[in-house]
Amino acid sequence: MHKLTFFSLLVEIVRESDYLVIRMKKEGLKPMSTDSISSRTGKPRLRKPVATDGAAVWELVRTCKPLDENSMYCNLIQVEHFARTCVVAELDGEIVGWISAHMIPETDDLFVWQVAVGPSARGLGLGKKMLGELIERDACVGATRLKTTITRDNDASWALFKSFARNIGGDLADKPHFERNAHFVGRHATEHMVAITLPEREPLARAA
Repeated sequence: MHKLTFFSLLVEIVRESDYLVIRMKKEGLKPMSTDSISSRTGKPRLRKPVATDGAAVWELVRTCKPLDENSMYCNLIQVEHFARTCVVAELDGEIVGWISAHMIPETDDLFVWQVAVGPSARGLGLGKKMLGELIERDACVGATRLKTTITRDNDASWALFKSFARNIGGDLADKPHFERNAHFVGRHATEHMVAITLPEREPLARAA
């Protein structure tokens, strides 16, 4: 019986790994990097953004097609002026998730502008977790509806907000809002306004 030394065993493992990688490439599959595997073992930390997060948020949004890219200055304004209604998800020191939102003036509606989840954090349900974090913020305590706009072909966003509505027991309705010709002069697909009723939440007095 042939006895494997530690070195020969290691060689066999490497050979087998190389074989699997070659097979996956031939079959058109992309091997998962060890970086992606290790990053998924942690738990993202959700927090309010700070001004120095602006550039990282800008870079994240660029990796999340079909989200519209804004200027870096726009993201800097969001993280500084609207921190109470925005969420970042941080994993191993890297920003992997982002929600930009604000309360619509003179209404009880919370408007979500963008939800971005980076490639290394997908499949963790992070989008719904960030939405849940957002509606629990003190700044959103008076919100009765969550609103966002989605184009008809953005299947991922429809799936996210429909799933979120089911989770919180909210009713979801939508109708055309910013229209292709009337508002975008033919340069962008019609955005449908989605409205989700939010559960009632009593304001709580909290220590500063």
